[in-house]
Amino acid sequence: MPRDDIESRGGEVKRNSNTNTDSSSGYTSSSNYLIEDTETQWTSWHTRLVGKCVARFLGRFSFEPLRENPLFGPSSSTLKKLGALEWTKVVLNHQGWRLITCIWLHAGVIHILANMLSLIFIGIRLEQQFGFVRIGIIYLLSGFGGSVLSSLFVRNNISVGASGALFGLLGAMLSELIINWTIYTNKAAALLTLLVIIAINLAIGILPHVDNFAHIGGFLTGFLLGFVLLPRPHIRWLQRSNLPAGTRLKSKYKPYQYVLWLVSVVLLIVGFTVALVMLFRGENGNDHCHWCHYLSCVPTSRWDCNED
Repeated sequence: MPRDDIESRGGEVKRNSNTNTDSSSGYTSSSNYLIEDTETQWTSWHTRLVGKCVARFLGRFSFEPLRENPLFGPSSSTLKKLGALEWTKVVLNHQGWRLITCIWLHAGVIHILANMLSLIFIGIRLEQQFGFVRIGIIYLLSGFGGSVLSSLFVRNNISVGASGALFGLLGAMLSELIINWTIYTNKAAALLTLLVIIAINLAIGILPHVDNFAHIGGFLTGFLLGFVLLPRPHIRWLQRSNLPAGTRLKSKYKPYQYVLWLVSVVLLIVGFTVALVMLFRGENGNDHCHWCHYLSCVPTSRWDCNED
């Protein structure tokens, strides 16, 4: 079985093939299963591997041996059957729903705990200020955008995890700060802090076995959606009740906010349209960008990105 990387690309748990959560990192697995992996055959939570499962008292919900899945989770074939992202099934078998279902699957207990902790720290502030509807839309569409970009550049793997969605929230935080720039104090410090956090998380993605394309796709989607869904009215509009009678305000938002809103909507529509057309036509993103694989893994003397 080829190398797999969980956010990564899970399932074979997801392979980080570049030739091809911080919030969600993944790992690779190259185990050979003793049963046939078919769509119609249903097995227990784990596959029958040579060796002992972890927490066998859980029965069919026991975990794979740690040498196969160190994140305390199910087998790759189980994740695949539950809806993990796999290029061949999305494109060749027309199972586009996997672009969404993979967001809700995780490679194991450690994987989901890491993602949930990240979601708590990133999402609570945004949800308190803008409500769960707008933040939920950003979360879902960012996860979808991460899945699409990952499928364009990484093949022969399966993927699970919500890192694209989580990076989308980081991107939305950045665009929210930019589009509401005039109402913030200490804005330069806030911007610098946020950029450092984003840079560190994206830098982690260039390590092997982590799918940075999902991170980048989610971040870009969330960044653009922040301009669309998170603008705040300008100060004078908020203070309109204190203005002298007869004072008229021409607009709720500043002109630059309208410009950013329009540009972002256009880029989102064009970006998703082009990416989806390329994906379902079976095109490989690496054929159009020969250096892009370095965005997900940079080979060094310590590791080879193409190593099984």
